Amino acid sequence: MIALLQMSARQPDETGNSFLLFAAVLFAIAVFVYIFKPARTEHAVEKTRLSFLYERKDQIFENLRDLNFEYKAGKLGDADFAPMRDSMEQEAANILSEIEHLERETANGREVIA
Repeated sequence: MIALLQMSARQPDETGNSFLLFAAVLFAIAVFVYIFKPARTEHAVEKTRLSFLYERKDQIFENLRDLNFEYKAGKLGDADFAPMRDSMEQEAANILSEIEHLERETANGREVIA
């Protein structure tokens, strides 16, 4: 019986060790390439002045909604709320007038890029 077990339990051959060494080297190369490969550079889309103003308008209106919510929730007093609201409304009015001006120029055929 011992002889039978010895026959079935073969000694590991060199091909198994060679395969493990090859796999380890291949894995190390793959990790090295992954770490040091050049990163992709994404090109940003060039914004026009008009698209910037639309984004800014949306931000200001969102801030005004938040400001009104905080005032109604009691987090802001009248002394703080009024000047902040006035400045945001003035900025929104300036942006809306500039948007209107740029849209009129664009409609007349003149493209404005800032």
